[in-house]
Amino acid sequence: MRRNLAARIGVWSAHHRKTAILSWLLFVVLAAGIGGASGMVEMTDAENGAGDSARAEQILSDAGLSHRAGELVMVSSAQPDGWRTAARELTTALGRTGEVTGLAAPVASKDGKDALITFEMKGDAATASDRVQPVLDAVDGVQKDRKDVTVHQFGDASAGKWLGDLLSDDFMKAEFTAVPLALGILLVAFGAVVAALLPVGLALTACMAAFGLLSLASHQLHLFQTTYSVMFLMGFAVGVDYCLFYLRRERDERAAGRDAETALRIAAATSGRSVLVSGLTVMVAMAGMFLSGLLLFKGFALATIIVVFIAMMGSVTVLPALLSWLGDRIDAGRVPLLNRRAERGAHGTRGTKQSGGIAGKLLRPVLNRPKFFAALSVVVLLVLAAPAAGMKTEELGLEKQFGSDSQLSVAYRHISDTFPGGPAPAQVVVEADNIEAPAVRKALAGFDKVTVHRAQNVAEIEVPLPHGESDLTELREKKLPAAFDATGARSYVTGEVAGSTDFNDQLKRGIVPVFLFIAVVTFLVMLFCFRSYVIAVTAILLNLLSVAAAYGVMVAVFQHGWGASLIGSEGVGAIESWMPLFVLVVLFGLSMDYHVFVVSRIREAHGRGLGTRAAIDEGIRRTAGAVTGAAVIMVAVFAVFGTLSMQDMQQMGVGLAVAVLLDATIVRMVLLPSVMALLGERNWRIPRGLSRLPTLDHSEPEPEPGPAAAPLGTGLRG
Repeated sequence: MRRNLAARIGVWSAHHRKTAILSWLLFVVLAAGIGGASGMVEMTDAENGAGDSARAEQILSDAGLSHRAGELVMVSSAQPDGWRTAARELTTALGRTGEVTGLAAPVASKDGKDALITFEMKGDAATASDRVQPVLDAVDGVQKDRKDVTVHQFGDASAGKWLGDLLSDDFMKAEFTAVPLALGILLVAFGAVVAALLPVGLALTACMAAFGLLSLASHQLHLFQTTYSVMFLMGFAVGVDYCLFYLRRERDERAAGRDAETALRIAAATSGRSVLVSGLTVMVAMAGMFLSGLLLFKGFALATIIVVFIAMMGSVTVLPALLSWLGDRIDAGRVPLLNRRAERGAHGTRGTKQSGGIAGKLLRPVLNRPKFFAALSVVVLLVLAAPAAGMKTEELGLEKQFGSDSQLSVAYRHISDTFPGGPAPAQVVVEADNIEAPAVRKALAGFDKVTVHRAQNVAEIEVPLPHGESDLTELREKKLPAAFDATGARSYVTGEVAGSTDFNDQLKRGIVPVFLFIAVVTFLVMLFCFRSYVIAVTAILLNLLSVAAAYGVMVAVFQHGWGASLIGSEGVGAIESWMPLFVLVVLFGLSMDYHVFVVSRIREAHGRGLGTRAAIDEGIRRTAGAVTGAAVIMVAVFAVFGTLSMQDMQQMGVGLAVAVLLDATIVRMVLLPSVMALLGERNWRIPRGLSRLPTLDHSEPEPEPGPAAAPLGTGLRG
């Protein structure tokens, strides 16, 4: 009998299990070791930006005028001028640190009760957060000694240190929470310690290897600081799911009376094939982010492609080898009550006469009244999606990322309220052939805070933006053209507000080609896999409903704040600018896990001669356990990220968790079977012109006679 690629890989690995296992371990150790030694290279501000703001940053970088990290300290008192003594002490303490430069005299507020002290950190801004601790200590010391004043600090270095410490703590929290959660869920699913440990161990080793390879790749494609968190989020969830699909099928076949090697071969040919198709679909979908025009998404794409590829290969190579080696020991460490439940679930997946538990009870009315349940599920998803119509995106500043009660956010709020435009001014970069030309000098004289770099023919202008984006628009469209258009100089605006605006504009331009790419890729993969344009179109439409519903929930919770307090978060009035595109691509990729797995089993049953409705019934019931387990693990892992400190991590975690939950329940258990039941035999239509597409076998391979049918744990060469 001819075997598909997944079956051939699985059988080879089982017959050469020592080679497969040792090769995997060697690969993980080498990748993690070499990558860890090389270190990760982060992107610069210019690389992370877009439009005029990125151009401004690049001009400064090319001229060797990299930014210094600016800091603001506000001293407040109950009485006018009551801050003066504390300000003098603070200025002296800051000077003694030896880390600051450009220490300016205090500037009083209109009512005289507050004073703003500005300065910059010496050295490279990229490393300022590593050197800012003496400055923080100096500010804290004055605050402790002077109870008659309140001191607030905000700046690039202090926020950078806060962010770095927070990311480190959050990543550790995610890792130490997600792993035990997944282990507990798998223990319930399989009822045995070894069977639960296997997917977790493979997923973790896949992530370790991916971390190393990503570090090496970062020397060519620089990365954003949260890329590792995104990689772990995706890699661990996908790695566990792929192993779960494979392992669950193997155990189902064993429970049905298959011998060890036949069960393993069937699992490789069916679930292994689904893993390959799903993994390749996820990777190709992720490649769509390269079309966004933003380095941030290119890094996300590279990270997820690497980790999904490694997880996929581990599932179809080293997992069969481990299953062959473990034999009956896969059930070692049985938990009595849980094991009996797992065994009942396994036996309940065979045959068409069984009720199928909850899945069978749910499917019965769905298949009996498909029009009603299709309409009901679509209405539910559209209601959830409704808030997305008012989605507002922005590049969230650090003051929004940390939450309104954090020390940094409180400081930002007080400083910006008292000195509007202070924490986030625009920086205008002026480039000219001769910065000393009379016309250019006259134009520069029209601004207050100007720094001229004669040797580089570059000037920097600081312009407050008390009204944010509206002031930025006036600056770019009126003030700068009026000042410099007749001088021959070129002006570009950067800064927090300008960077966020330009980033959003690029995202709006980039999301269309990205969406078209992943939609076309999804269509072609499903068409090739199932030889049906109806299945392909259905997959895209169901994915769009899942994504829209996830968008709606994200907007409701994080933009409007509805129920945000229930998860320890808050509404910030906007969605992180990179989130919609990221969620779109990730969900289009991840939904293929369930879709391919479920539809493959339906097609498998249909290929054995069952009618469409009977095939849907059998396919859904026989995949319900694996899909439920995989979804619970993904939801749990994503939900862990929803509890972290950073607003963008919360949005990503909650958005993905909700989407996967909806996808595995309403979409896969109600909408998919009802739509397929309504379509009937039309599900399997293919145009005549495409009838020569290769046929991918969805059926179970028949047992082979002879030595292949060996007892579990024997007969497979090491």
